Formats: sequence, C-alpha cells, structure tokens
Amino acid sequence: MSTEFNELLPVPPDEKGQIWIIGSREWVNHQINEFYVKRIATDRVQFTPIIPAPFARGKFMSVLER
Repeated sequence: MSTEFNELLPVPPDEKGQIWIIGSREWVNHQINEFYVKRIATDRVQFTPIIPAPFARGKFMSVLER
C-alpha cells in the first residue's frame, strides 16, 4: 500500500503506534538516520532522545511515535 492511501486512513489522535529501537548507542543512532533516509520518519525530531534502556543492561533506546 502506498503512503497516499495511508494518509486517507482515519487515525484518532490517541491511537499512535510506537517503534522502539534498542541496541548500542551507535546502532540506535544509525537506525534513526536510516529511518529518516528511507522516509519512515519525516524528521529525526520525531524520535525521543536516546536514553539508557531500563530493562536491558548496557543498551540504549529511542522511540518513534507515529
């Protein structure tokens, strides 16, 4: 399905999906950049700041809300 059809789908404001990226700080940053290049995210500011993952020792995370 192309994005033009996705834009026509009604999505209530409180029904946002989340994409969690968990890994090393470098890998999380790389994935954020890759999502931007592949136009999965229109801007890098859609991601939360990279923070230590509370449930995975030595890992970091960021969340994209769509």
